[in-house]
Amino acid sequence: MAHIIPFHGTLYNPATVGDVRKVVAPPYDIIDSTLQKTLHDRHPNNVIRLELGYEQAGDTPASNKYTRAAAALTDWLKSGALRKDSQPAVYYHTIEYRPPYSSPGTPTKVFKGFLSTVELEEFGSGKIYPHENTRAAAKTDRFNLLEACRANFSAIISLYSDPQNEVLTLLEQSIAAEKPRIDFQDDEGFRQQLWSVTDANVLAKVVQIMNTKQLFIADGHHRYETALNYRKSRRQQAGAATSPQPYDNVLMLFASLEDKGLTVLPTHRVLTTPVPAPKDLLGKFDPVFEVTALPFQAGTESQVRAQFIERLRSQGQSVPMFGLALKNDSNYYLLTLRESHRPTASASPRDRLDVSLLQQHVIATLCPSQQEQEAMLYSKDDHEALNWVRQGKGTAALLLNPTKVAEVKAVASAGERMPHKSTYFFPKPLTGLVMNVMEG
Repeated sequence: MAHIIPFHGTLYNPATVGDVRKVVAPPYDIIDSTLQKTLHDRHPNNVIRLELGYEQAGDTPASNKYTRAAAALTDWLKSGALRKDSQPAVYYHTIEYRPPYSSPGTPTKVFKGFLSTVELEEFGSGKIYPHENTRAAAKTDRFNLLEACRANFSAIISLYSDPQNEVLTLLEQSIAAEKPRIDFQDDEGFRQQLWSVTDANVLAKVVQIMNTKQLFIADGHHRYETALNYRKSRRQQAGAATSPQPYDNVLMLFASLEDKGLTVLPTHRVLTTPVPAPKDLLGKFDPVFEVTALPFQAGTESQVRAQFIERLRSQGQSVPMFGLALKNDSNYYLLTLRESHRPTASASPRDRLDVSLLQQHVIATLCPSQQEQEAMLYSKDDHEALNWVRQGKGTAALLLNPTKVAEVKAVASAGERMPHKSTYFFPKPLTGLVMNVMEG
């Protein structure tokens, strides 16, 4: 089903740029202005100059951050800072990491996957499935960059089912005696390793196995939809039908649904608009939720908070449950959806999700307007979300349990989309380890 295409990856040349750790970057969508400057200042060849350049006064349609990125890419290829591999390959990639927000002493996990290009497929073909809605602004930015540079600097993450671990076993056996091409600890202390697999027999087997798989996009919906739009644009420019072109494919990092090294984090909601007083608010929730209050005082807040989070995590595995904290209120609340309001067995996979239930029964009540919902803040960290309310930055924090990988597959397979910011897959692959330069 998924047509994997081994490709000539473009990688940094350590002989020219030195320490590869100094030229890679986190994904563009988690980089704030401070980190953007840090990365710009770190190395003249840092990939941030391609992926997320600065806007400048006097920018025009003919001279802007996208054209500057294209010029830098051309220069780096000429200077040898970047080199395109001579042999087609897929790239086996591992990340040894400690799950975020975990307690001290938590053992590390190892994420395993491989990078390749894949033939673009329209959604609805039964081959590649989205699971989350996207927003237009990000797609415009990514389209402008793709059009100017004709390259994928960062990989879309997709999931496939491989209970017998056939694909990764093939790749691991192929590189067993080889040293990784890339091996370093990143800014977070995670060990990043990358090998290229060029054995034609192994590649043929991987392509054959993956051809039976459906793909579920885990992260990078904007970039995938952008790649589809770019292909459409290039085909319109070409006019008559042509043979397969580089723009028919896109760079992906493939991970197994069954991989225990993949972590899914919840995305908590923090409201910034006014909410009713606690008594009135809980009265609104009473018909739908069983509300359990966990009161605290100044000296017991941290202890009660720990109990609150532990109960949300453990009890929320079997029933829909949310955590609630309110500004200027010395209680944490557990909201357990009453049985009469729980989804039936015939409900769609999307409607059974905790995040959908939260949207229906809580967000719609507290933030009835689109403007109020767009004013929400998001956090993956339990404590950050609660602290924002305690410090007055937010009016209410709504904590969720993470969406399960199987739920992502079920929603995508049903042709549905999750609400915005339903999942956060971790770890995020670094930008710049391997690039897909289509032309140049």
